[in-house]
Amino acid sequence: MLSKKSQYAFKALSYLVDRQDQGPVLISEISEAKKIPLKFLENILLQLRKADILESKKGKGGGYFFKQPPQNVTLARIIRIVNGPIAMLPCVSLNFYQKCDNCNEEHCGLHDVLIEVRDATLAILEKKTLLDLTD
Repeated sequence: MLSKKSQYAFKALSYLVDRQDQGPVLISEISEAKKIPLKFLENILLQLRKADILESKKGKGGGYFFKQPPQNVTLARIIRIVNGPIAMLPCVSLNFYQKCDNCNEEHCGLHDVLIEVRDATLAILEKKTLLDLTD
C-alpha cells in the first residue's frame, strides 16, 4: 500500500508540475490547494530538495520549483526517496535488501511470488514520470 507520505509527495509534485512555468511556488499555496498539513509537507519537500528533485528560493518570489525536469523523474524514484523500499518484504528489495528473520529464501514460496510482484510493479513505476500524474 502506498503510504500517506508518498501520496502527499505525489500530490505536491503534480501541483508543481502544473505550475512549473509560473516560477517558484510557496509551500503554503501547495499545502492549501492540496490539503496537505504544512509541517508534513515541509518535511517531504525538504527530502525532495536534498535528493536534487526540487530546489527552493528564499525571500520575495521564493518557493519551490523543479531542479530536474519532471519528465526525467520516475515515480519509483519518488517512492524510494520519501518512503524507502517499493518491495513488500525486505528480502525481495533491490535497493533496501535485508534478510528476513527466520526465513530461508531458497525455499520460501512467498519470497518467490513477491519477487514477481516487485518486478511487475517496478516495470510500471520505472517507466512512469511525474508528467504522468497530471491531466
